[in-house]
Amino acid sequence: MTKQEGSLGPWIRPLPFDVSASIFLLTFHSLEPLQLQQHRREVHTMNAHQGFPEPIPTQPDGLNLPLLKLPQVERRISVPQGLTLLSAALEAGVPYPHSCTSGRCGACKSRLVEGEVTLGKHSPFALTDEERAGGLILACRAVPATDVTVAWLDETVPAGRTARQEATVIAVEHMTDDIRLVRLEFRDRSTFRFAAGQYLRLEVEGAPARQYSMASRPDEELVDLHVRAVPGGRTSSRIMSLQVGARVAVEGPAGSAYLRDAHPGPIVAIAGGSGLAPAKSIVETSLNSGMEVPVHLYFGARTERDLYLVEHFQALMRRFRNFTFFPVLSRVQGAGWRSGYVSAAVAEDHDDLAGAKAYVAGPPAMVDASLSVLIDRGVSARDIHADVFFTPEETTIQREQAR
Repeated sequence: MTKQEGSLGPWIRPLPFDVSASIFLLTFHSLEPLQLQQHRREVHTMNAHQGFPEPIPTQPDGLNLPLLKLPQVERRISVPQGLTLLSAALEAGVPYPHSCTSGRCGACKSRLVEGEVTLGKHSPFALTDEERAGGLILACRAVPATDVTVAWLDETVPAGRTARQEATVIAVEHMTDDIRLVRLEFRDRSTFRFAAGQYLRLEVEGAPARQYSMASRPDEELVDLHVRAVPGGRTSSRIMSLQVGARVAVEGPAGSAYLRDAHPGPIVAIAGGSGLAPAKSIVETSLNSGMEVPVHLYFGARTERDLYLVEHFQALMRRFRNFTFFPVLSRVQGAGWRSGYVSAAVAEDHDDLAGAKAYVAGPPAMVDASLSVLIDRGVSARDIHADVFFTPEETTIQREQAR
């Protein structure tokens, strides 16, 4: 990013931080106040519940709400009380780079050019101590305390608006007891251009909109989604009952955990549950585009009945010599299947993954464990792209963001 005049700011001296919670193998921590001089660019501590920010006052009553200034898209956005920078930007139609929205992946990592924010709990993988000291923040965890100027770091994400259009359901298939394949025909597919690994926002009548990853390749005319039934979920319940011919609305694409096809190293894709959807798109796109690097897909499920598309990927292994597929069951031993946690399988198979590009999608605990293994095996943090699919066991706020 080219710095604008005055954006260098002063140095920032971090004070000690506390480790407050452990989620599987990665710890989440909150920040103590970071002090600075001259130019005001400050990050405060914020109490959070299970990794999500509690609403805090941003301005006294009667005063204007803080402004979020985004020089990259020349936008100024008012931020309602307690809302994060990322949420405010997305609600204003800005295609802000992001993925997990929970402080785990680092896709929304940004530079705080001016102003003060309160930063919620996050993974040290997503934002290191050194990065915080250097003035970086996570937009999904940052609530503004003053007017702020912020610049995201991922310049590969286009700064255009997403498109909304109508689509028709042309097929609904049972993949497992709680996962359906929903195949859509877009009104104008040519205007919906996505990268492998991205997702869309799906609207069905009578239920809140939700985000679902595309399982299809970008060059395919029809778009497949893998939708998991969430107990008590209004949207997934409606989707489970969709009939062929039903009309829905789609908006997108979005998401930063997409295939980087110029990367010269091996690909390691790790998926859990319906996280297989973006992994499938990434793997098939890389193979069909002629990439010759090794491509490994690890698919974690609880039991044999939670597996799907196994024969499909086994057929891909016979077709592409550089592709390997490993289904792993966490609650079953024997029965001809590899057992244990999918992250442990990756650790067992690879002593050194330096130079690899990794894509991870699935439940929070699986993602956290996988990130830890990948870092331990030498994968650079900038080469790991994660998409967290929240489960029913997560908080109400997390379920509202479930894919």
